[in-house]
Amino acid sequence: MGGADHVQILGIAGFYAQKGVTLQKSVYLKSIVKEHIAVREIDATKALPVMEHFYTIQGEGRYQGAAAYFIRLAGCDVGCVWCDVKESWDRDEHPIMEIDFLVEKVAKTPAKIVVITGGEPLMYNLDTLTKRLQGAGFRTHIETSGAHPLSGQWDWFCLSPKKFKAPLPECTAVASELKIIVFNKSDFAWAELYQQEVPQDCHLYLQPEWSKSEQMIPLIVDYVKLHPEWRVCLQSHKFMEIP
Repeated sequence: MGGADHVQILGIAGFYAQKGVTLQKSVYLKSIVKEHIAVREIDATKALPVMEHFYTIQGEGRYQGAAAYFIRLAGCDVGCVWCDVKESWDRDEHPIMEIDFLVEKVAKTPAKIVVITGGEPLMYNLDTLTKRLQGAGFRTHIETSGAHPLSGQWDWFCLSPKKFKAPLPECTAVASELKIIVFNKSDFAWAELYQQEVPQDCHLYLQPEWSKSEQMIPLIVDYVKLHPEWRVCLQSHKFMEIP
């Protein structure tokens, strides 16, 4: 790997970008980076696999409309058929980035909130990442299925349980927000099941799966009118055409 070795785990993609070569422009470099990443074991106290990171507006849930820096970790074993970021599933398709690098990137923006999402972020131990972010003055939020052991220190915990891989009790117990994706009518019963598992002060949201919004929104509206403890949640960032 030559001169790239000194970059260690931080975005090898970024190393080449500094030389004016992007991975998108070079299939050869892409194959080199993938091979380089594959042989590295992830030490979550130092670095994590990242699909993308960006400063935007939170489009969903309790903090909808708030500015937030998103860190989308790569890797997922939940496998939702309607997932809109399936490109995040394969960890080895994405660079491994040092935690120091990510914190520095966030610090260059006016962000106050950092949202850790995926993929499935709890596949990795997030203790160090959240400690570093909170130590730098940022609020830490997570969006997770809760299907992996709880780690990290969270100011806001958005639990979105999936039928494909049920959440662990340790995750349901700390949920600040329960977000159920409504893909068909049976998902209302799924919502009621997990309503009983989360804390009483947990915020409850029903969100139509994007491709079935036209069919599901009327059902969600009727349900919320009958069960006013729930709220309708829409993916406002998609309407605004922002990440």
